[in-house]
Amino acid sequence: QVQLVESGGGSVQAGGSLRLSCAASGYTFSSYCMGWFRQAPGKEREGVAFIDSIGGIWYTNFVKGRFTISKDNAKNTLYLQMNNLKPEDTAMYYCAAHPYCPAADFRYWGQGTQVTVSS
Repeated sequence: QVQLVESGGGSVQAGGSLRLSCAASGYTFSSYCMGWFRQAPGKEREGVAFIDSIGGIWYTNFVKGRFTISKDNAKNTLYLQMNNLKPEDTAMYYCAAHPYCPAADFRYWGQGTQVTVSS
């Protein structure tokens, strides 16, 4: 079955960095669109960054210049490098997979990894 397992979250001070990873299995990783989403307490889930099967990349405005999405098809792993973190980046971060981008919703989801940024 499909599994997406995130790791790399933690607690950092503002200005710090974290690198999230998402290990995928159970489907053809290279042919899917992959995305990072986040959800803060009391807020709706929001998209953060996306990378499609041919390497096309999109970022939402609030992370442009600070976050970098990448993937390693040989390792079936998705990454999110987060630099210059801000307290407003505090959220549960999820990776997700869908056969194509853009999409109204993604088909497969991980369980999430918590990112906490203190001021």
